[in-house]
Amino acid sequence: MKVKRADVADIVKSGARLDAERSQDVLIQVVVEVDAPEAVVEGLRERLRPETARARLSIGVAGADETLVLDRAADALVVAGGSLGAETTRLLAQAREAFVPAVLLVVAPQEQHAAVTDATGHASADVLVDEDVERLLSKRLAGWLADEVPSKRMALARNFPFVRRSVAEAAVRATAWQNALIGTVGFIPGADMPVMTANQIKMLLQIAAAYGEPLGTERIKELLAVVGGGFAFRTLARQAVGVVPVLGWAVKGGIGYSGTLAMGKAAIAYFEAGADLPSVARRLRAASGSASRG
Repeated sequence: MKVKRADVADIVKSGARLDAERSQDVLIQVVVEVDAPEAVVEGLRERLRPETARARLSIGVAGADETLVLDRAADALVVAGGSLGAETTRLLAQAREAFVPAVLLVVAPQEQHAAVTDATGHASADVLVDEDVERLLSKRLAGWLADEVPSKRMALARNFPFVRRSVAEAAVRATAWQNALIGTVGFIPGADMPVMTANQIKMLLQIAAAYGEPLGTERIKELLAVVGGGFAFRTLARQAVGVVPVLGWAVKGGIGYSGTLAMGKAAIAYFEAGADLPSVARRLRAASGSASRG
C-alpha cells in the first residue's frame, strides 16, 4: 500500500516547515543567583552555548548590585536558584504575569520541592528540584524546554544539542497518540494505514530536524523511496484484528501507538549514533521486516 500522492506533497511541505522552524530566532534569559551552586552555573554555561547566530542569551546575576528586569521578548526564562532571594521571587512573578515560560532550577533533595514552590509562589511544574546536577540539566531542563516552549522546539534543538533528544521524544509521543487514535476510530479496513505511514514519515522528519539533518526535497524523496509501501507494523495490525475481531479497534489502536513508539525510539538511537536520514529509514524498514517475519 503506497503513500498517496497527496500525502507525499504534504510530507514535502512538512520538511520545508520544519526547516523554517529550526531557523527561527530564539532568546533565552538566564538569571543566576549570586550563591547558586557552581556546578549548575558551569552546566548552564556549557549547555546554553548557541550554535547559530539565530539564538541569543540574555544573562544576569540576581543578588548583585543591579536590579534585574524581565526581558518580555524572551522565549523562556531560566533561573539557577541559590538562597531564593526576593529579587528571584519578583522576577519569577513578573514572568508569570507576562506569560513568559519560566523555570527555577534548585539543587536539593526532591523532598524539598513543595517547600521551594511555597517559598517562591512559582508553579510546581516549573520548579525543578534535584540533587543530581547532570539529571537536572540534561534531562529535566531539556524536557521542560521541549514541553513549555513548543513553538521554538526545533530552533532550540538546532542551537542547543542537549535539548535534541527531548524534542525528538516529544515528536514521537505526539505521533504515537495520533496513530493510536487513527487505529481506534478507523472503520474502513486498511484505510487508516496510509495515514499512519504518512504520520510516521513526518515523525522521522521531525526527529531528523531535531538532530540537524538536511531536509531538502531531494533528501525527502530519498526517504520516501526507502520507505516505499510503508512499515511492517501495519501487517501485524491486520493479523491481530483477524485474531480478535470483536476487539479489533482496540488492538489496532494499541499497535498504532506501540509500533510508532518503538519506531521513534529506534530512530532516535540511530540518529544519536550518527546515522543520516536515509540510512535510518533503511534500518527501520529492515528491522520491521524482520519483526513481521518472526
